[in-house]
Amino acid sequence: MRIPPVTLTLIVANCAVYLLQLSGDAAIRDLFALWPPLPSGPVTRPSFELWQLVTYGFMHDTRTIAHLFFNMFALYMFGSDIERLFGGRFYIQYFLASIVSAALCHLVYTGWVGGPAVPMVGASGGVYGILLAYGMFFPNRKVILLIFPYPMPARVFVALFAVLELWFGVTGTASGIAHFAHLGGMLGGFLMIQYRRGRFPFARRR
Repeated sequence: MRIPPVTLTLIVANCAVYLLQLSGDAAIRDLFALWPPLPSGPVTRPSFELWQLVTYGFMHDTRTIAHLFFNMFALYMFGSDIERLFGGRFYIQYFLASIVSAALCHLVYTGWVGGPAVPMVGASGGVYGILLAYGMFFPNRKVILLIFPYPMPARVFVALFAVLELWFGVTGTASGIAHFAHLGGMLGGFLMIQYRRGRFPFARRR
C-alpha cells in the first residue's frame, strides 16, 4: 500500500538526518539534540535551546541503526492509517505536538529526579503519540509484536506499551531509555485528540 505523503516525508527526513549525523560532526548533536537546561555555575557542555524541543525528534542514536529502524517501521505501520484518518495538516500538527510534549515531560522528570546531563534524541515521542491514536481509533485491529508473535487488539497492544513504559520509568528498569518521554508523547497525542473532538480540557469548537 502506498505510504501517504506526510508519513513518507517524516521517514525520509529522519533517514536524511541520520545520514548527516553519521558524518561525525559533534556540532549537529550539540545544536539539535535535547539538552537539559544548564545549572547555575560554570558548566562546559552544550546548553538547552528552544528549537531542541522539536529538532531532537528527527535525530537518532548513531551507535546502532536499530533505534532509527524501529521508529521508522512503527511510523510506517501505524502512521499511514492515522494520516489518512486525520488528514495531512492535522497529522503533522499531531506528530509535532507529541514530540514537544515528550520533550517537556522528559525535562520535567529529569529535572525532578536529577538525571544525568546527557542529550535525548529520537522520534519515539511522536511514534508513541501515533500508537495512542491507533489504539483509540482502531481499537479492534489485530497487532502482532515481533517479540511476542500472537495477535492482540490494538487497544490492548497500546495499553500494554503504556503500562510497561510506566513500570520501566518508575522502577528504573531498562535505563538509558527515556520512558517518561514516551508517556509524554502519548499525553500530547491524547490532548490533541481531545482538542480535535472539542472535549475536556478544551471547549467544544463551534
